[in-house]
Amino acid sequence: MNNPVSRPTRWIVLALMTLSLIYFLAPVWWLVVSATKTNSGLFTGNGFWFGRFNLLSNLKGLFSQQDGIYPLWLLNTVIYAGLGAALSTLFSALAGYALAKFPFRGRELVFNIVLAAVLVPQALLAIPLYLLFSPIHLVNTYWSVLIPSMVSPFGVYLARIYAAAAVPDELLEAARIDGAGETRTFFQIALRVMSPALVTIYLFQFVSIWSNYLLPALMLANDRLQPVTVGIVGWEEQRGIGNAVPTNIVITAAALCVVPLIILFLSLQRFWRTGLTAGSVK
Repeated sequence: MNNPVSRPTRWIVLALMTLSLIYFLAPVWWLVVSATKTNSGLFTGNGFWFGRFNLLSNLKGLFSQQDGIYPLWLLNTVIYAGLGAALSTLFSALAGYALAKFPFRGRELVFNIVLAAVLVPQALLAIPLYLLFSPIHLVNTYWSVLIPSMVSPFGVYLARIYAAAAVPDELLEAARIDGAGETRTFFQIALRVMSPALVTIYLFQFVSIWSNYLLPALMLANDRLQPVTVGIVGWEEQRGIGNAVPTNIVITAAALCVVPLIILFLSLQRFWRTGLTAGSVK
């Protein structure tokens, strides 16, 4: 059979995909290259190619800034993103499973409210959350960032859709007939079947919390509680002031904070492959 796609169409699609690839990878390449340069080298020569290799000195300068506060920022970010995404994934799985498998009055109304919440930009909730947390003295604590991170309307939506499609009612009924309670049925059966969706929810929420700036910037005044995003922006805002952090150090900090996201994505993608092929084998 002849390929129904004409040669000019294939070339157009290939050209568009190549342009998209360049558009998304060019900033990443510039960040990696700039992280290896000296401060003066950033403003001389080709910005997209390596100059004098200064990465080790940049890292040494980065970890010595403000008495070594950058590792603490990274640790704070790992706590916010790792713990917040884990709890958010668990709560989303519980809510999505309940909405998919337990009929109750008002179920569709609850699900419609969740859908509406997906459309609300998270930035709009920052100030109301600050006004809510301030009277109960949660502002400028870890909880002021962790508690909002535990909620993910998109996670509830995805968990509900996946549970309805991937968790057979017959499997749940068989577990109940064997004497398993609802808690055991969820954690030992449903949760395992839903693992590809849960990995997706965890990764989306982890990246969202990791890159979040407005909420922690509003909630946290203590430098030692801030995540790396707020810290880097604070360094950049000092440019032009005496004793400001050099630009090459700021760029190195930005490049380094992307590495955990890459590691997380590469380590979790095998769960997606497992989930995609699980239904094709009996």
